Amino acid sequence: MQVILGANGQIGEELARELKRNFTSDIRIVSKKAIKINDTDEVFSADLTIKEMAIEAVKGAEIAYFTLGLPISSELWGNLFPLILKNVIDACKVHGTKLVFFDNTYMYPQDNRTLTEKTPFAPIGRKARVRKQMAEMVLKEIQSGELEAVICRAPEFYGPGKTQSITNTFIFNNIKKGKKLKVPVTAGKKRSLIWTPDASRATALIGNTPDAYGKTWHLPVDESHPTYREFINLASAVYGNKFNYSVVPQFVFKLGAWFNPKVKELLELLTRYAYDNLFDDSTFRKRFPEFQITTYRQGIEQIRNEQYL
Repeated sequence: MQVILGANGQIGEELARELKRNFTSDIRIVSKKAIKINDTDEVFSADLTIKEMAIEAVKGAEIAYFTLGLPISSELWGNLFPLILKNVIDACKVHGTKLVFFDNTYMYPQDNRTLTEKTPFAPIGRKARVRKQMAEMVLKEIQSGELEAVICRAPEFYGPGKTQSITNTFIFNNIKKGKKLKVPVTAGKKRSLIWTPDASRATALIGNTPDAYGKTWHLPVDESHPTYREFINLASAVYGNKFNYSVVPQFVFKLGAWFNPKVKELLELLTRYAYDNLFDDSTFRKRFPEFQITTYRQGIEQIRNEQYL
């Protein structure tokens, strides 16, 4: 049996579908208000801040996937994320369960360097420090040999359904609303974005590949790494509609942060938008050469088709 912890977010939902398609029908869905993704799923509602509930949630599982998300709140992240992860790690140790930790890139340097699995952590801001702490918790367990675990790391999302990201919010949500598109900081820097179904498919594949454990993996992206200008031009071609956009300078976000707590939470993430932000997935590509990566055109086409349903 395989268990998904935090299964009702976009990554968790797509992971459940992928596991059912290609690996197992014996899946347990865990969240505060767990809902079936597949008709064969077992559901288990749990508050993973409580250690005993985490232990019960993982009981009987060969593999546990940590895909849990929290609202973008520095205080919430600092108070809850490390606690939840510690409980999950302890639960996996109790049951001899493998841990697949789904991670992001917040703890990486915010500059022009190409990001690889060996890039040193250099967090800016509290959320980045929390993600660094969490990654190091898993790495420590791997190095000690007390837990069989693997880290699957993804850059910024774009995707269908309820995918939450700056790109989805500023571009695709505004397309759907018929509003002018927005680009943070600059439109001329290259970016790596991951299609959320690809992130989930790759995570399921790594989780079910025994020799993948004990490592950090960068999940696969379309290697064209477009600028936002190029990305919007591609969206215009796919939708058959010339989209206009405006660039929102960083100082505008700083002003907005005085009045809007959500904008304040974005500030520490914005420095990376001033630079090329390139994500190296070559290790994954070499190990899994048959994995079919969704191109940006294919992804945008799927979002367009979903919006027109």
